[in-house]
Amino acid sequence: MNVPEHIAIILDGNGRWAKAKGMPRTYGHTVGAKNVETICRAAHDLGVKYVTMYAFSTENWSRPDDEVKALMKLLGEYIKTCMRTAKKDNLRVRFIGDLTKLDDKLRKAIDELTEYSSQFTGLTLTIAINYGSRDEMTRAIRKVASDVKDGKIEVESIDESLFGTYLDTKDIPDPDFMIRTSGEQRLSNYLLWQLAYAEFYFTPVAWPDFSPEELKKAVEEYDKRNRRFGGI
Repeated sequence: MNVPEHIAIILDGNGRWAKAKGMPRTYGHTVGAKNVETICRAAHDLGVKYVTMYAFSTENWSRPDDEVKALMKLLGEYIKTCMRTAKKDNLRVRFIGDLTKLDDKLRKAIDELTEYSSQFTGLTLTIAINYGSRDEMTRAIRKVASDVKDGKIEVESIDESLFGTYLDTKDIPDPDFMIRTSGEQRLSNYLLWQLAYAEFYFTPVAWPDFSPEELKKAVEEYDKRNRRFGGI
């Protein structure tokens, strides 16, 4: 089976899943966080090398304050748990997004996990926090403009390859496959540059119910796709 090297996932449906069960939205996020480890293991077993997950977008700050606080707390707790998971599963963990907007405690935990897990050589999990693709590209353009102004690069040298080195994802390949759970069929400002030629897969299954069997089903669908990259 042709397995994608890099899968990007939009973890959608946590709140709706919880509501359907008569539980608080935060319960859905808690269950969804636990599912990250399960899916990363399943992806590794299938032969996937990179997984990038959309955990918290730049737009998510507009949610109710109590939900935002709960999500930030959950992210902190997940990062602590991930220290153990990384060692157990030989998992390298990275983060993308504008992390400067996060509180000092959370940024410190992110730095510690990133440094600690850099020694591991299995699956690379990239977590997008306070991430928005338009924000990412705006930040990248500012850096490019600054480097041109400082004489570090010439305007004529700017091409797609160079621009890619200014993005948050500069150290990993672009995704081959994008999965969005819970039935929504849009990108929601996620990896707009990097997903230019990725194959998309939308499933009605909410993220807390997205199992290793569902992942395999998605990869089997990917195997049927003919990626032409603009060619015949």
